[in-house]
Amino acid sequence: MIGLRRIGPDEFTARLDVVLDIYTAAMRPPADQLTGRKAIMGNHAVHPGFTCLFAERADGTPVGAAYGFHGAPGQWWHDVVRRAMTERNGAESANGWFGDALEIAEVHVHPDHQGEGIGRAMVTGLCEGRPERTAVLSTRDQATAARHLYRSIGFADLLTRFVFPGGYERYAIVGAVLPLAPASRPRG
Repeated sequence: MIGLRRIGPDEFTARLDVVLDIYTAAMRPPADQLTGRKAIMGNHAVHPGFTCLFAERADGTPVGAAYGFHGAPGQWWHDVVRRAMTERNGAESANGWFGDALEIAEVHVHPDHQGEGIGRAMVTGLCEGRPERTAVLSTRDQATAARHLYRSIGFADLLTRFVFPGGYERYAIVGAVLPLAPASRPRG
């Protein structure tokens, strides 16, 4: 049985290697990107409203990790995406989605446990009880299981075919109004 456990910034920072191991198994990034990714993740822990959920086996072994924080000017992802949203859809739309948003930075489940509803439980758990007006995140702009999951719990496309500065891969920026619709919450 898998359970969710909320951890704070201190435990998150202390267990970054575990988070990075789950990320690596799920995403299979090039090895030369791992040091930079670890530093980025560690820096996220100091953002306001930081929250993290571990999905753990009964013995306490983490098999999933998801985290987010309150988005604000001065945060790289927030600034880049909000600027693109403003350029493509106007300032009113950008402010509506990014003016008071929970930015979900990472959602990863070890491949041995994908398809068990863990990702859904972590995303809905991160969003539950948050004070923000919206939740936003980026995901590969492809027909992936993650993209299907986000749509199924109420996230809509805000930007598609988006390429981050210095990148090459296309992403979809998706958002949902909080609280998530009751039908999107996990059962039981």
